Amino acid sequence: MFGLFARTFHAGVDHLAFQLVRRQDVSGAAGTVAGSYGAFHVVTGLTATIVFGWIVLAIGAYVAGTLGLVRSIALGLMAALMIGVLKGTSPMSVLSTAGLAVALVPLGISVLREPPTPCAGAFLRWYLVAGLFVAALFCLGQLG
Repeated sequence: MFGLFARTFHAGVDHLAFQLVRRQDVSGAAGTVAGSYGAFHVVTGLTATIVFGWIVLAIGAYVAGTLGLVRSIALGLMAALMIGVLKGTSPMSVLSTAGLAVALVPLGISVLREPPTPCAGAFLRWYLVAGLFVAALFCLGQLG
């Protein structure tokens, strides 16, 4: 839970940085971000929980028998993903997220193939409900 909170904080700072580019020019936004990068914030202490969370999840998936050894290790590769504010793509981030896909895509396919398969009408109803729910959340978010 702490890791999720930390990641939400990082996403908020990323969003602010991108909005600064809209309000200022790129060099002004880069200067503001560079000047404040590394500043103290309480959430720094929670960042490590993201790394440990992936390791705990991988071990738990293996021990529970949900994922085999190879797929559990692939899931654990997410612990090597750089975390924090304004992290770009690197070869290691591609490897980490590819490991996530190797671990979870086959699981998702097997879950979707398990009975009972919903009828087309039920699928369309839930698709519509989910779409309306997301639209309502968007509208509420725009109200401030």
